[in-house]
Amino acid sequence: MPKKTKHIFERSINRLSEIIELLESDETALDESITLYKEGVELLESCTAEIKQAELAVAELRQRSDGAFEILDRNESE
Repeated sequence: MPKKTKHIFERSINRLSEIIELLESDETALDESITLYKEGVELLESCTAEIKQAELAVAELRQRSDGAFEILDRNESE
């Protein structure tokens, strides 16, 4: 994951934590809760897409018998 993307991902995860705490709070008003919920859904979708991209990158690697890793030919994985 590129450095810039990593920082965005980490900030998104941290913001999701903040949103969860605010939504669990008894002091958050309903209209604010709805706004926070929408923001949380958008962040979650973004983070999920980043994770899927990372999973694809890892899936393209395989370990050879000598312990080294190589990029898997996409035709072999299908």
